Amino acid sequence: MLKVQEVRELIKLIDESSISDFTYESNGTKITLKKENGEVVTVSKPVNTQPVQEAPQQTAPVNTVEEKAEPKEEVKTEPKEEQPTSKVDYDYEIVSPMVGTFYASPSPDDDPYVQVGASVESNTVVCIVEAMKLFNEIEAEVKGEIVEVLVDNGELVEYGQPLFRVKKK
Repeated sequence: MLKVQEVRELIKLIDESSISDFTYESNGTKITLKKENGEVVTVSKPVNTQPVQEAPQQTAPVNTVEEKAEPKEEVKTEPKEEQPTSKVDYDYEIVSPMVGTFYASPSPDDDPYVQVGASVESNTVVCIVEAMKLFNEIEAEVKGEIVEVLVDNGELVEYGQPLFRVKKK
């Protein structure tokens, strides 16, 4: 299967060339690129390379067994005690600009970019969010002090999810 960057390069090359139709098939996946009205259109679909075998039909009758529904005992559960929300004093939250995997350090052997108590400038890199094999450095965007780290290393984060809380200076 082609990588995203390779597909992008193919689209660019076809767009700049006089080719109007391109098809690539590999490992059961087929990608077709066509130029329509001066724009490249990408079509990708799985290819079934194995012959379809019909399932054998059952000739024996199937016996059905009816089960009587027995009343189930109700299990009463007490509501879980809610953990107290943090009373951390902060002015700003650094949020994830994309869906991806949160990494607190540049590599597993290195120290985290920032920890609680660290001073940050607006251009200080605080973490990496990896999406589709692209590692995106996330900057603090404010001057202040990290008062809380909200995400664990290697955790999946959503778009707009708070990662850090910062007390502005």
